[in-house]
Amino acid sequence: MDSRGKSIVLIGMMGAGKSSVGRWLQRRAGLDLFDLDKTVAKRFGLTIPEIFEKFGEEKFREAETEALRAFTPEKPTIVVTGGGTILRNENVDLLKRLGFIIWLQADEGTLFERASRRGNRPLLRTENPRKRMEELLSERIPLYERAADFRVDTSTMKQDEVADWILKRIEECAVT
Repeated sequence: MDSRGKSIVLIGMMGAGKSSVGRWLQRRAGLDLFDLDKTVAKRFGLTIPEIFEKFGEEKFREAETEALRAFTPEKPTIVVTGGGTILRNENVDLLKRLGFIIWLQADEGTLFERASRRGNRPLLRTENPRKRMEELLSERIPLYERAADFRVDTSTMKQDEVADWILKRIEECAVT
């Protein structure tokens, strides 16, 4: 772990709370925030659903990887990833260099309910979004497990509680 940076990287499925926990961590720790989805959206000048619709998922995934390659923070940063960022091994390698990877997980029902609130999740725009969520979760769980240094179940925790839990784990690692 000595070769890693000191950033806090949040991974997890859509609806796990990465963006909101990232903002809490930013306030609590006083660190900069890098949101990968927002960076990609800004590059295209489109929303994530528009990018998926116009260019497809593969082009979006390529843009994620390019953004991660270009991201070289000078100081510790809170890094919020998209739910599928871990689909590419190169992305995981790039994230590991940045710092601690925290997997925000939740039960499938909670993830689906949260992700469905806004209705703008491109991967859930199917005839059976609930089944699609199950498929995505089944495919990605092993990838999150492999990438994560820590995991925290956000199903019943508030964002500030998750942020505090993460900061406590990071502090414990700094002491040992």
